[in-house]
Amino acid sequence: MHLDVLDLRSFYYRTQLGRVAQRAIRDQLVSMWQPMTGHTVAGFGFAVPLLRPYLATSRRVVGLMPGPQGVMPWPAGMDNVSVLCEETAWPLPTGLVDRLVLMHGLETSEQPSTVLEEAHRVLGPGGKAMFIVPNRSGLWSRRDGTPFGFGRPYSLGQLEAQLKRHDFTPERAVATLFTPPASGRFWLRTAEFWERIGRHAPWLVGGVLMVEATKQVYAPTRGGLAQAVRKPLRVLEGVGQAVPTPRKQR
Repeated sequence: MHLDVLDLRSFYYRTQLGRVAQRAIRDQLVSMWQPMTGHTVAGFGFAVPLLRPYLATSRRVVGLMPGPQGVMPWPAGMDNVSVLCEETAWPLPTGLVDRLVLMHGLETSEQPSTVLEEAHRVLGPGGKAMFIVPNRSGLWSRRDGTPFGFGRPYSLGQLEAQLKRHDFTPERAVATLFTPPASGRFWLRTAEFWERIGRHAPWLVGGVLMVEATKQVYAPTRGGLAQAVRKPLRVLEGVGQAVPTPRKQR
């Protein structure tokens, strides 16, 4: 079940814990995907808090928000790029998107297979998708007070297996959001410290998994005859060649 867009907006833009989570995930995304000129970037679910760094250089940015969740205008103070859509039919042409980000769109969907099919459809050749989901082993998936406490959390193996079944190739995976999901002043002030050491401390479990995957494209099958003709007719052999003139008999 999708969360309400008003609750998501309130968490990410009006609470200190939400801003900490937004910054940690966005910084990790930008470190993996540097903004590039001319790309089409799309986000599905509630991914817009992560897309602001791509507004300046991308050819276009689109925020797709599923109907059960609701939509809000974004970005504030600029031309709106967010749109309400059915999670089973995104209003984008096939192969349009270069970079696709899914956050709060897969784990909360009642039709995750269809979401993955649409994600595969809109990606162009060489396109990449970033799937951001609650970590099954993390603390954030156990707290109902944050958006990552709703829906189905994933282990890395579960997410990668599901992506492979829908013709995605997982390329790399990272964990982030090592800050405990607590609103205490100490934890909020030390958030950057926990994120920094979490990247190098295997004993710390991140609250969010981020898996980058590419779209699998199969080579077209060979058309025409299945077998070569062993003894072709040689009807046209010799056409265009000079014909020898017969010698006169004495």
